[in-house]
Amino acid sequence: MITAEQSEQLRAWFAERLPVDVYESLVSVTADREEITVVGIPPANESVKAFRERTREQRIEVAREAEELYRRKVAWGVWAGGETTLFTHLAVPVMTRLRQSERQVLDTLVAAGVARSRADALAWCVRLVGRNTDTWLAELRDSLDKVQQVRAQGPDLAQDVDSRKSDSE
Repeated sequence: MITAEQSEQLRAWFAERLPVDVYESLVSVTADREEITVVGIPPANESVKAFRERTREQRIEVAREAEELYRRKVAWGVWAGGETTLFTHLAVPVMTRLRQSERQVLDTLVAAGVARSRADALAWCVRLVGRNTDTWLAELRDSLDKVQQVRAQGPDLAQDVDSRKSDSE
């Protein structure tokens, strides 16, 4: 997870490098350990398909630079008509250990036809939680940013070790 400050720096980096005719405005730049996702509003008179084709080379050029600098893949998307459409983006496998009662939840979703597999059922559960707890998750992310800030203001342990070494010599 990146801090709010790092997120703003990342957004600024993309805003500086994207040609002015790519997006009308930049909606969001989000990142995790594997991927950076850039979403913007396309010109009003342009379809998502036309936008994707017209801007492909420009987006590839910026993505190559970002992937080299940030060591993450870059995904692109547009926000149009009240919904987000993402272009090529990652689906990353995530491993977890579940107790029987938790596996039964997934198996019930599979048996009911809600999901094709336990993996799909788990992804469905994560999306459901994400949709229904947006405010809580936002507060949790904000508090994590504050924890990072407090840690950064803490004592420099390396400096303390160096000063103890020179005292004992």
